[in-house]
Parts: sequence; C-alpha cells; structure tokens
Amino acid sequence: MPHFVYILKSSKDGRRYVGSTSNVKKRIEEHNSGKNISTRYRIPLILIFQKEFRDGQSDLRYEKWLKKQKGGITVRKLIEDFNAPIA
Repeated sequence: MPHFVYILKSSKDGRRYVGSTSNVKKRIEEHNSGKNISTRYRIPLILIFQKEFRDGQSDLRYEKWLKKQKGGITVRKLIEDFNAPIA
C-alpha cells in the first residue's frame, strides 16, 4: 500500500502543515472538517504538495526531514516544482 507525505496550505492565514497518510483525499477531508487539532482553526486547507512512497517507514523519515526544514528554500522549491505546469 502506498504512503504519502503531503503539505497543506491554509487559505485563512497562509501557513503550511506537513503530514503523512495512506489516503490523501480522506486526510484532507478530515483536516477541513476540523477533526485535526493542529489545523482546526486554519481551514480551509488546500493541497500544495504530495509525494508517494512504497512503505510507511520512508514516508515518516521524509516527513520528519521536511519538518526540520522549517519551510525554508528547500520546501519552497519542492512546492514550486510540484505546482509547475507541465510543458
């Protein structure tokens, strides 16, 4: 079963949230329904990045690494590349 690391952006305050899951669509719905304490007051949230992994260990390592970046240049570049139009 694939696992994903994702980044959501709050339409309310522009802040980002990094998480991991095996079902991105369901997880975003949970965030936007207020079921997550960390994002409850920042809804609506939109998906701005996701990356697929083959196992649950790799996604957790990547999620931890992303969170250590504190939204710096590396994270901004990932988001830009993910959202870039395909030529």
